[in-house]
Order: sequence, then C-alpha cells, then structure tokens
Amino acid sequence: MANVSVAAEWQLLYNRYYRKPELYPLRWKNIDLSRNKVACAPFGGPIAVIRDDSKIVQLYSESALRKLRIFTSSGVLISDTVWKNPGGRLIGMSWTDDQTLICIVQDGTVYRYNIHAELIEPNVTLGKECFEQNVVECIFWGNGVVCLTEGGLLFCIPDFKVMRPCQLAETGAEDLPNCLAVIEPKYTVSGNVEVLFGVGDGILIVDEDGVQRVDGEAVQGPVQKMVVSWDGKYLAIFSHDGRILVTDINFKGVLLEYNCESALPPEQLAWCGLDSVLLYWDDTPLLMVGPRGDPVHYFYDEPLLLIPECDGVRILSNTSLEFLQRVPDSTVSIFKIGSTSPAALLYDALDHFDRRSAKVPMPSFTERIFDFEFSLADENLRLIQSSLPEAVEACIDAAGHEFDVSRQRTLLRAASYGQAFCRCKTMDSVHLNRMLKDCQAVARTFYYSLSSLHSSKVFHVPLYIPCILEDMWFSLATAISTFPILAMLLTPSVLIARLINAHRHLLALRISEYVGMNQEVVIMHWACSKITASLAIPDATLLEILLDKLKLCRGISYAAVAAHADKNGRRKLAAMLVEHEPRSSKQVPLLLSIGEEDTALMKATESGDTDLVYLVLFHIWQKRPPLEFFGMIQARPLPRDLFISYARCYKHEFLKDFFLSTGQLQVSSFEVIRLLGFLIMSINYPFHGSKKFTGVGSPYGSKILIRIFHPSVEVAFLLWKESWELGKNPMASKGSPLHGPRIKLIDKAQHLFAETKEHTFESKAAEEHAKLLRIQHELEVSTKQAIFVDSSISDTIRTCIVLGNHRAAMKVKTEFKVSEKRWYWLKVFALATIRDWEALEKFSKEKRPPIGYRPFVEACIDADEKGEALKYIPKLADLRERAEAYARIGMAKEAADAASQAKDGELLGRLKLTFAQNAAASSLFDTLRDRLSFQGVS
Repeated sequence: MANVSVAAEWQLLYNRYYRKPELYPLRWKNIDLSRNKVACAPFGGPIAVIRDDSKIVQLYSESALRKLRIFTSSGVLISDTVWKNPGGRLIGMSWTDDQTLICIVQDGTVYRYNIHAELIEPNVTLGKECFEQNVVECIFWGNGVVCLTEGGLLFCIPDFKVMRPCQLAETGAEDLPNCLAVIEPKYTVSGNVEVLFGVGDGILIVDEDGVQRVDGEAVQGPVQKMVVSWDGKYLAIFSHDGRILVTDINFKGVLLEYNCESALPPEQLAWCGLDSVLLYWDDTPLLMVGPRGDPVHYFYDEPLLLIPECDGVRILSNTSLEFLQRVPDSTVSIFKIGSTSPAALLYDALDHFDRRSAKVPMPSFTERIFDFEFSLADENLRLIQSSLPEAVEACIDAAGHEFDVSRQRTLLRAASYGQAFCRCKTMDSVHLNRMLKDCQAVARTFYYSLSSLHSSKVFHVPLYIPCILEDMWFSLATAISTFPILAMLLTPSVLIARLINAHRHLLALRISEYVGMNQEVVIMHWACSKITASLAIPDATLLEILLDKLKLCRGISYAAVAAHADKNGRRKLAAMLVEHEPRSSKQVPLLLSIGEEDTALMKATESGDTDLVYLVLFHIWQKRPPLEFFGMIQARPLPRDLFISYARCYKHEFLKDFFLSTGQLQVSSFEVIRLLGFLIMSINYPFHGSKKFTGVGSPYGSKILIRIFHPSVEVAFLLWKESWELGKNPMASKGSPLHGPRIKLIDKAQHLFAETKEHTFESKAAEEHAKLLRIQHELEVSTKQAIFVDSSISDTIRTCIVLGNHRAAMKVKTEFKVSEKRWYWLKVFALATIRDWEALEKFSKEKRPPIGYRPFVEACIDADEKGEALKYIPKLADLRERAEAYARIGMAKEAADAASQAKDGELLGRLKLTFAQNAAASSLFDTLRDRLSFQGVS
C-alpha cells in the first residue's frame, strides 16, 4: 500500500514518471506575483520581491514607497529595505551562486545586495552608451548577465566577481529582437559568452568577436521564445506558428516537435531537467512537453513563477512552493506499482521485518502470523541475494532524492538492513552509518537554517545537497545520478559562501573543516559581521572576542578585519587589530589609511623593506607640511637616507630645504669627490673643437652636480644647480633680473663651500663662476645681444674679439688670468673668423708670438686665404712644418725645397703622394729623394 500511495502522485510522460511534491506552504501575506518582480536563488535559496513599477497596481494598506523584501523559500521575511536607488526603472534582478542579489536599472547601473538587504558598494555601470540608450531587457545566468539596449546593443558582465562590463559585437539589426537566450562561457568553444539573438526570420549568434547567422531545420520563420538547457547542449524554441521545437545547440537536427494550442508565445519557457520543457501562459494550465507521447497539464488558479534547477523546476505561486522533477530511476524501481526489482524486494523485506519486530505477547494464532511475516522477509532476501549490493545502492540513491523525512529514513534503514546481509560489502558499515548521519545532519541544518527556520511544517531536503562534500562524493560516486551537474554548480566553495552570507558561520566552519577547506574565509566573514553588529560593545572587549576566534586560523589577515573596522567608524579598534598583523606589507598600508603615519613609518623601518619605507614617505610627504615631514624623518636614519637618495635624483629643491631646515650643514663626513674640477676645466681649459662637455649646465655636468656626500657641500651644489635651472628660463636674457638671483645662489654656494677646509677648490670655482656671470651679464646689457651668459671664458673672449670689443676681451683675460698662449690662440682664430687680416698681421708683429706662427698659418688656410698664409709660412722655424704648409696651399716647388733643406726623405715621399696627380711635381720629388739617397740621407 505504501508503494501505491507513493506512485499515485506521479504523472507519466511517455515512459518517464514525474512528481510534484509541495515543499512549503508560503507564510507571507499579501504577496501577489502578478504585481511584483520576483527573483529566486538557485538550489532552494531565498526569494527577492519588489513591486513592479512598470505596472499600474492598486495599493492596499502599504506605503507608496517600494520595498525590496527578501524571504526564505517558506515565505518567512528575512530582511527588507526601501528601494531608493536612482537610475530609472528596475529592469531585472537575479541571484548569483553565492546569494548576492543583482539589480539592474534602466540607465545600466548595477546594484548589489546581500541576503540581509544591505547594499554592497561600489555600484557598477555598464558604460556611457548603455546609459544613453537605456536597458530594456536582461538575461541572467549563474554569475553573469547580458543586457539589451533600446538601440539594439548588447552589453555583458561575464563574471559578477570581477564586474568588468564589455560590449558585444553589433548585430546590425534594425529592430529589437523577439527574444534572447544566452550560452554560458563554460559551454562555448571560445570560452566567451554567446547570445542567441532572435530577430527577423532567423537567429544570430553574437559574441565579442562577431555575428554569425544560424541555418538549420529548426530555424524556419520568426522565433518567439527560446531557452538553453542547463548543460548548454540543447535549445528549446517556440516558433511563430505555435510549435515547440528542441534542437541541439549546433542546430543540426530537431529532437522534439509539438504543436501547441496557442500561437501566442508563452509567458515563461523553462527546462525541467534535461527530459522535458515547461510552457506557461496566464489563465491556462501549465504544459509539460516530453520527447514523445501526450503532454502533461497541471492546473493552477493563481499566477506562477518557474524557477529552473539542474534536476527539475521549482514552481512558485502566491500560496505554495512546489518542485516538479523526473522521478529518479531508483525511486521508480522501488515504488512503482508491481515492481519486483531487487531494491523493491529489499524495501518490502524491511517492511516485513519491521512487522515481525513489533510483535508483543499475543495468542498463538497471531504469533503464527508474525512468523509468516518473518519468513516472507527472509524469502525476499534470499531471492535478491546475488543483487543485494545493487539493491542497497538503489535504496541509498532513492533516499538521496527523497523529500519526505520519514520515507527517507525508511530507505536508509532498508539500505542498512540489506548491507548486513551482503557477502561482498560495497562499503564499510561503520563508515556508511557515519556518512549517512553526517549527510542527514548537514542537510537538515543547512536547509532548516535557510528556508524553514520559522516554518511550522518542515520538509526535508534532498540528500544530494550536502553530498557534494568531497569525502561523500567518493563514497557515493554511483549513488547520486545528478552529481556531475551539481558538483559543477554547487561546489563546496559556493555552499560555504551561501552559508556565510546567511550568517550561518558555525555550520560553514564545520563543513569547511569536514572537507578540508581553508577556514579563513569563514572566520574573516564572521569577524567582519561581528564588528558590524556590535556597535555597543567597547573596543577592548570586542578585540578580545575577535582575537579568540581569529587565532584559530593560522595566517589569517588581521589587516583585512582591521580595514573593515575602520570602514565602520571604529578606528581605535582597527589600530588595535592591525598590531596583531605579522605581515608588514599588509600592516603598513592599513596604518596609513587610518591616519597612523608615525606608527606606519616605525613598522616599515623595522621591516627593513625599502619599498614600504618609500610608500610611507611619499604618503606623509603629500599629506604633511615640509617642515613637519623633515622633522619626522630626521631622527630615523633609514627613512632619512632613502629620502636623500630619492631627492638627489628627482627633488633637488626639497633636498636643499631639508638640509637648510634641519641645520645639518656643519656635519663632518666623507670628503666630497672633486668632480666639479671637470666643470672648471671645461670653463678654463676647453679642448679645441670638442663638444662632448660644454659646461655645468650640460646633462653630464648635471649628473656630476648631484654626486655629493657632505650636507653643506650637497646644499652648495644644489644651490649651484638651481642657478643653472634659472638660466634655462627664456626670460633669463637681455638684462633680465633673473641673473641677479642666479648670482646670489652661486654666492651662497660659495660661502657654504668656504665653511669647510676640504672644499677650497669648489669655493674658488664658485667665486669665479659668479664673477664670470657678472661680466657676461654686463656684456649682454652693453651689446644688447644674449650670447654671453653661460658660455665659457674662452668663448666669451672669442665673442668679444669677434664683436670688436678688444677692451672687454682684455678685461676677461686679466680677471681670469688667461695665459698668453691661450690668449694668442683665441685672438688669432677670432680675427680669422671676421677676416680682419690687417689686424691679424699687426697682432703678429707686436712681439714674437709665444705659440709661434703655425696658428696664424692654420687660421689663414682654414679661411681659404692662401695669400695671407704666405705672409707667415716663411716665418715658420721648423722646415718640416714649412714644407707641409706650402704643400697645403699647393706650392710644390717651395714644399720640395723646404723638405730638401730638412733632408727628410720620408717627408718627400709623403709630399709626392700629396701631388700624385702632378707629374712634374712627382718627378721633382723623386729627383730630390734620389739625390738624398745618393748622399746617404734616409
């Protein structure tokens, strides 16, 4: 009779049975699904309800303000909040796998709520184009969504954990689609989300890379509705002529075709597992269509919401929550009317055994009846002795899919009863009992805590919910047929996330411990929730409570908990928590965020991590005045040295201010490397024709200026460098007043150099530099030409001579004690430059030149004045130089005579090569060379 009562509730669709047990009578009041937007979380999760603002509804005894309310699956209110988010009309909402409620409004803004109706910051927008065009439809899947705008554009968030919106390819369709469906990324070849876009007479497949039109037998005419199966392999299509078609996802063939009574598209289309499709129209029976045979109708007199699950469909109405699913094969084999399967006989044997065990002292006739029952139980066991292991597993599998608590318990007892008589045990009986008890306890606690905490009528949850736990997976690998899909969707991490979001931390901790998962996530969430809910508890007391639990998990991030405390306005508690963080890399940034700069600098210094020290230095540098910042780092060697190293390269002005403000200019240290000597050498003794190094202001000179070791010298060089930076200002010319500050800076640098005995050279160099700048500034003012400042002494003298200002040139020579040789070189080439040959000749006759007459010859030849060069060539004392000079101006006979007088055969050979194209000259050189050879001169 028990089998008859169980099977009587089933409906037959072709050769498969379906059942629709009621899970809960809903306890909410005045909730009408037709006037609300409803979102139900998968796997028996909570239900979110909000009034639909797209409909005109009558308000009863309720506020005009819309409320977002969250209920358990039994209709018990968990939390609510007033909906006051901007952005326009609410377009769609759905739950993620970890029970975060996603709400998308008209302008593309995404709001997130937890199960306690608390808004999760920050909000995310789908982009500017989505904001301008408005969202008209949303298609959700487990952890993602695709949104359609009024302009036909598609925007996608592939993963709510990352919240990175992207736009899919444009379809080019002129009209909005009739329907949309989504193939999840895990089921596509490319790994990206694909959208089925039902427009016109066909279907387009749209992804990020492009658009592809679908061709196939199933796509004939406009598509009104479509939905993808849970495993991503099949597609159910409702066509324009009222047919329901099922095809594979590649559109290679039609697997099911049924003509419905209405050509109007259904309000809802959903898969029931993988074997049938449900269609729902308002005011008509719920229609279930299978691969063959007549459809099944379910009659309702109230609006429905279909909630697809991996193994069935939850049916939500105003008054109840039901679960429509295909009856598992193991359950059919046991409870089907007239079944003689081993599992059915095992179940029947337990029934006979229970009747025999319940015997009490009775008359002998009654005793004989119970003996008969016992013999029947024994006979059933003997009949299935060879198939007893399979019967045990079938009973366990049926128990795993059973909703009725007493029936589930009976099935488990039948499995245990049969296990005792198995010759080849399928699993250790002790482990079996332990596993079954654990499954029962976890399932009961999990489902009761989330769905029926306040429900007067309690129903049990299928055993497969906790059986995804790792150890149980291997124990029951052949027992639960829905495990492959379930393990992929409701993983242990997802289960833990759902529990902690529901504030069931102890249960989550026990489960994570059972399966060997890291417990840090659970304890962290508990600590943050405890801080949020304990505003009245003093900081010291709450700290003890938190530390008592946090220490259970080694390596837990105290800094993350401290950051949450700071976010909730408990800065003192945050400071106390962060003291227990052993990792400086997490401790220091948090100390900075809560305003504990001094402590952060101390911790960073103690860690020895220069990156952390720099992080603190830059943070304090930006937030505090310079003098206060300098005072903080003055007494700390490592931060001070790191600041000086950085400032030397990038912030010279700050380094100068640091030394001047701290008064450390007289500190004795290492002797400064006298690199400035190169600068002075470039001013006084430049290499003729060399442009490699052109002064202090050159890049090379700039690098030299910052290589300092003594504070006072460092400041002096920085002052000097600053003067050169002023010189780069375009206003620092033509008598600009900026020259005054430059000279003052150099004078100050000279005084700083003079304070130390070791830097007399630098002091003298700075003094001369300032003197040179004054003279150059006066020359620019008098000549009204900005060509003197920042040039070398040699260039200044040369420029003065070129301009005809010989008195100024002589003044520079006298002031800087320019040598006679250098003076002659500069004046000779300067006069040659302006081609003042008369002045040059006069200059050569003033006295015997200390550099000889060769520079005169070279200057004339460089100016291509051979006649002028002839005035000085005969005066060359060296016959070899005279021969070469004649050769340079093309006078072969004179060059040959000079070389012959020098008696240099090698020189004659070189000169012959010079006049190689002149046959007469070559013959002359050969004759003279032969004559020298005959005389024995080489």
